Amino acid sequence: MKYTVESDIGLKRKVNEDRAAFVERPDHFKLAILADGMGGHNAGDVASDMAIKEMEYLFKNAISKNFDTIHSKKRWMLEVVKKVNEKIYNHSLVNEECSGMGTTLIAALIDHEKCLISHIGDSRVYYFTQNNVELITRDHSYVNILVENGEISEEEAENHPGKNMIIKSLGTEINIDPDFYEVTLEEGSFLLICSDGLSNKLSVDEMSAILALNMTIEEKGKKLVQLANDSGGEDNISLVLLSTSNEEV
Repeated sequence: MKYTVESDIGLKRKVNEDRAAFVERPDHFKLAILADGMGGHNAGDVASDMAIKEMEYLFKNAISKNFDTIHSKKRWMLEVVKKVNEKIYNHSLVNEECSGMGTTLIAALIDHEKCLISHIGDSRVYYFTQNNVELITRDHSYVNILVENGEISEEEAENHPGKNMIIKSLGTEINIDPDFYEVTLEEGSFLLICSDGLSNKLSVDEMSAILALNMTIEEKGKKLVQLANDSGGEDNISLVLLSTSNEEV
């Protein structure tokens, strides 16, 4: 498996509140993590930084038994997400400058071709195969509730003024329950984990076109960020891009 990690401040923001990382253990288990600190809240960069560092620490120090089955993986992931949420929440209570801070979170636990994804907020995971593209995650957003209730269409949601209003985030409440998704990675596929600084600026077709280019995975990651900046770059732009292709450019 090949991967690349990118995090860019964009063209309009003064602070990069995104964080992204890819962590590998000696026993072959891997964890891709992405957090987008809450824009408009205080210290969003503190929240996202805490989320990534704490997840990384707990993953590196977990016993392998936690990853034996899909049930044990989910149990471990749920415990870790709740622990990280509580740490961020408590930090915001005792540090006035961090009051109200929060972050989205995507954590993808990779066991060979099996991938377990934990999701909070409106950062996204896309899965690209040679013949199909699937948005794996469902945004925890106000407009997504409207879509699910049939009040607006998915097309209307893309340009809705309340698109960036998220209804669930890490660290803003004492209790949190992430969504879980399972993906089996086929040969020659891509898994793209990204903040909304990328997904709000690029269409699925534009993403697919870049992934199809005769480039290294690192060049593809940089090209995705470049196109988001070329399209306005109003937000921070971060991604973790994974590829199961054995072909080298």
